Amino acid sequence: MLTVESLRSRYGRNEVLHGLDLTVDSGEIVCVLGANGAGKTTLLRCVSGVQPVLTGKITFRGEDITAVPAHQRITRGLAHSPEGRQIFTNVTVQDNLRLGAFRYSDDRVDSDMADAFAMFPILKQKRSQLAGGLSGGQQQMLAIARGLMGRPTCLLLDEPSMGLAPILVDQMFEVISNLKTLGVSVLLVEQNAFGALSIADRGYVLETGHTTLSGSAEELIAEPRIRSAYLGI
Repeated sequence: MLTVESLRSRYGRNEVLHGLDLTVDSGEIVCVLGANGAGKTTLLRCVSGVQPVLTGKITFRGEDITAVPAHQRITRGLAHSPEGRQIFTNVTVQDNLRLGAFRYSDDRVDSDMADAFAMFPILKQKRSQLAGGLSGGQQQMLAIARGLMGRPTCLLLDEPSMGLAPILVDQMFEVISNLKTLGVSVLLVEQNAFGALSIADRGYVLETGHTTLSGSAEELIAEPRIRSAYLGI
């Protein structure tokens, strides 16, 4: 589904990613763990096309998309739910969802919105409210639903549990896990290592722009360095 090879990127003179390699297979949830500043968000921004790539290659569904503009990557089936939600606060919940489907004008848009409301019933109740009036958890639900309105085959999720109450964190991970049943692969950046590994198939650990560990979720949970640094065990 997605392959990242020898990826390097920088902000100004500061190189943040130093030759990363990563793969996401069809139907997989792959998590990326690491401390703040490890390069996790930069990785997702490079994959979605909003951060320039210095060197390396990004292949999506067999196509080299390294130089494809960000707005065209969504047409290939790649969607990005960014860190901090970044919803449109001054328009309604329903309009946020319609903006997520900007590339479509067919009858399926209403059906897609009905599916989003079935996944997140609270959004249906608040469909006519301004998105800025939603709680943090509801805004995160909206951000994910908006991404799904683009009908992705691969969804990039950046810190979806950030700032949520514990009960909402559990619900959020359950929703992400259920995306597999919809045929959506997920590349998940998350600081909640236990939650991420509990739903992921595989994972990568980033430290200062380098991949230091990778393996199945079970292998990473059992890895002493992960247990000590990220699971508090």
